[in-house]
Amino acid sequence: MLKLLSIVTIITFISFNAKAQTPDSTLKPSPIKTLNDVQYNALIKGEDLYNMSLVADVNKYPSAEQALKYKKELDLSPSQVTALTGITIELKRKKIEMGNFIVTNETKLDALFHSKKISESDLIYYTNRYGLYMGELRNAILKTYVAAYNLLSPGQIAKLSKLKKS
Repeated sequence: MLKLLSIVTIITFISFNAKAQTPDSTLKPSPIKTLNDVQYNALIKGEDLYNMSLVADVNKYPSAEQALKYKKELDLSPSQVTALTGITIELKRKKIEMGNFIVTNETKLDALFHSKKISESDLIYYTNRYGLYMGELRNAILKTYVAAYNLLSPGQIAKLSKLKKS
């Protein structure tokens, strides 16, 4: 009996501790049932939650943001800095724009399901829109890697690759 009481006490203690932990206070709760807080906030803030740049990363294409981070070590020219900054700013704008479109699309899809008024044509339309937005987002991300690759010299790309590893 004492053993059983000890186990129950431990389980109760663990469950109270788990409930006492608070989520990240910087996250806004997701207003959409089909997106968790992390997904919602990443889409709204323009963060790449889905690692859409992986194909460029594994094939050693440079990120404009990473190049700017190491601009002194790479000895970037003023024109390279200006171009890379423009690329980075435009990518952030596009990621936020597409994130908002995805959230709006998901909200509409949820509302149609919730109201039990979803039709086959609605379903086709909104799921295809989702694919379009995700495709446009990935294109925008990968396009910046190609642009950075074309802006940097082979030596700068090699040096950036080494700097990222350290």
